[in-house]
Amino acid sequence: MATLVSALAWVKRGVAAEHPIKYEIDEKEVARVSELAREELEGLRGELDDDDDGDGGEDDREDNGRGGGGMAEEDHEEDWEDTSTSSREKDPNGMDVDAQEEKDEMAKYKLDEYDQVGPQKSRLFSNIKGLTYYKEDEEDPYITLKEDDEEEEQEQLQIYGTDNLIVIAKTEDEIPQLEVYVYDEKSENIYVHHDFLLPSLPLCLEWLDFPPASSSSSSRRRQQGQGPSSTGNFIAVGTFEPEIEIWSLDTVDGLFPDAILGRPDKTKQLLQQQQQQEEEDMENGSSSKKKKKKKKKKQAKKEVNPNYHVDAVLALSWNRSYRNLLASASADTTVKLWDLSRDLTASGDESGGAIRSFQVHRDKVQAIQWNIMDPSVLLTGSYDRTVKTFDSRAPDGSVGAMLGADVEAVRWDPWDPHCFFVSLENGYVLNFDARTLSSDPARSSSTRFTLFAHDGAVSALDVNPHIPGCLVTGGTDKLVKIWNVNETGGKRDVSLVTSRDLDVGKVFTAAWSPDDALTIAAGGSKGKLQIWDVGANAGARKTLATKLKNASVALREKTGDGVVGVASDDEDDEEEEEDV
Repeated sequence: MATLVSALAWVKRGVAAEHPIKYEIDEKEVARVSELAREELEGLRGELDDDDDGDGGEDDREDNGRGGGGMAEEDHEEDWEDTSTSSREKDPNGMDVDAQEEKDEMAKYKLDEYDQVGPQKSRLFSNIKGLTYYKEDEEDPYITLKEDDEEEEQEQLQIYGTDNLIVIAKTEDEIPQLEVYVYDEKSENIYVHHDFLLPSLPLCLEWLDFPPASSSSSSRRRQQGQGPSSTGNFIAVGTFEPEIEIWSLDTVDGLFPDAILGRPDKTKQLLQQQQQQEEEDMENGSSSKKKKKKKKKKQAKKEVNPNYHVDAVLALSWNRSYRNLLASASADTTVKLWDLSRDLTASGDESGGAIRSFQVHRDKVQAIQWNIMDPSVLLTGSYDRTVKTFDSRAPDGSVGAMLGADVEAVRWDPWDPHCFFVSLENGYVLNFDARTLSSDPARSSSTRFTLFAHDGAVSALDVNPHIPGCLVTGGTDKLVKIWNVNETGGKRDVSLVTSRDLDVGKVFTAAWSPDDALTIAAGGSKGKLQIWDVGANAGARKTLATKLKNASVALREKTGDGVVGVASDDEDDEEEEEDV
């Protein structure tokens, strides 16, 4: 599988802990993870037992070896024959040839006189009477340059208040992972800080600051005296698995997530049943007639469960007003609402699951977002070619519109609580007013404006939170585009500000910075993360000058083309070859 970046998320400056904590695995952590996964982690417990026992395991293996073969050796000891000298060659005097050669060597180099005591001569370093071994370098007076490894490591991992974090969902050589980057805007420097391994290919990310009830990082930070746990720094991840994982970004070298939303034990059983059914179908379809029927037969649809997802999680949205709420959209056609303050490890079929489940679409739900200004309202888009908005307290009152293609992304307009944007697979971006939509999506609904943005799917869409009427789109045509929307006298004018190929391949994700008005992060099919400061473009500064002034945004003059990224290993090799 080729390397790709499928999603990204910014972390605002000053949110990340200055000194991230190290992940520690112990019996208490194993018990917590076992509860999350709802199964015993016997392998991990075995490793911990081996560490505690030290070399005991080796002794046991030796005992077992003696016990298993000792009797056999004793019983057949008389059958063994000493052939050490019988097969050796002897000289005429009856002495072994090897022994004679060894004696000659001893005499030649006077090795037989080596141990004889003779007159003592002065030796090198004879004034040193002895050497003292110090267990710790700090105790040795001869070591004047003392290094504190822990302090040095802390300094390397330190995150400053002027740094942004950018989390990307990356798959490289079929290894799914999260990479956490540190971006310093002033020095235009970006580097990988730490990463996490994932169980399956990641599809979506959502940052949140609410510590889940089952989180261990909050308690560890509290124990180490690193501040309260009322807020945190977490990332929620949706993958091809039905479960949602939540990781603490203030923990490095993490092995297990802080929380898992879903029931991995139940979905594992469903998967096993599905595989068993497929094997039975293969056995029953041995005849040619049955094979033909099998070709026509569609794959059985997974039964929807109100408490947890049973298929891939395609989109996530965190509620910034009701911070304990997280919404998820899945390929199982449902939208679920999770309460992060609940105990996710409670026993029982319905315990620890979603608090609400909505089925407002007939196909996979591809996109979801809470309305920032009306925090109980959700916006969803689906492969059934509809977009819908509804109050999570009364989902039966949903309104929506029928579209001409599959939905790629949806975004509320942060400057207008009633309007939202939808990007489609056919290259269009539509803008709707929710007040004009009908409860029957089949009815035609008029758009506020329609924009043909890309030659191909518009897979990335975001609305600028700093200045009104400024969009970024990214498509499978490998371009990232900036759009300016002006509204005068009830008429809307949409114009292209600038576009650029950021060398990320097909663009799968793009998002505005939460701190800098014209800074974008983008990723795609090449597996690279690129930062683009649109303000470095003179034409963009001129076009958006009025909006920047009205928003009291001052741009810092920069040199260069405004693009900052991390070079891949392949690019480094190419540069070295060119230098040679």
